[in-house]
Amino acid sequence: MKFTNTPLAGVVLIEPQVFGDTRGFFMETWQKEKFKAAGIDAVFVQDNHSRSVQWTLRGLHLQVQHSQGKLVRVTAGSVFDVVVDLRRSSPSFGATWNVALSAENHRMLWVPPGLAHGILVTSDCADFIYKCTEFYSPEHERTLAWDDAALDIRWPLPAGVAPKLSPKDARGTSFADIETFA
Repeated sequence: MKFTNTPLAGVVLIEPQVFGDTRGFFMETWQKEKFKAAGIDAVFVQDNHSRSVQWTLRGLHLQVQHSQGKLVRVTAGSVFDVVVDLRRSSPSFGATWNVALSAENHRMLWVPPGLAHGILVTSDCADFIYKCTEFYSPEHERTLAWDDAALDIRWPLPAGVAPKLSPKDARGTSFADIETFA
């Protein structure tokens, strides 16, 4: 496995070694000792799987208490994955970063606690799988506005196409007003 630090403190892009032949492929997606050696000493308590159609935008989500670390990947299709650093003590506080994740590139992303996270489905459909370090806590969930100009996220939406949003995601909180972390 190849672990690459990103411009956001603690966010790591992971490229597993893929063994393939005419039958298909095999890859490790989680191995505690390899991740620990790369600085990711996580204990996961919940796995989630979402399927979304093209131009669905989910996020930017966070939990203000019981903040979740997430190991994310795509098993079918492709997404534009975005993280926003909301840790005031972080050298990358307020910064955003994005990456394309797909079933074809097999990349995974470690998103540590204290960041907002979201995806835009760029294929006809996508299956998005993620492991969490804390249980889902609806009363502590918040949504950072996906389209806040202060974040300057360049979502790859075609001209004239609006993202498909849940009501919760459509009324996200601005970066100036969102609860942040120490």
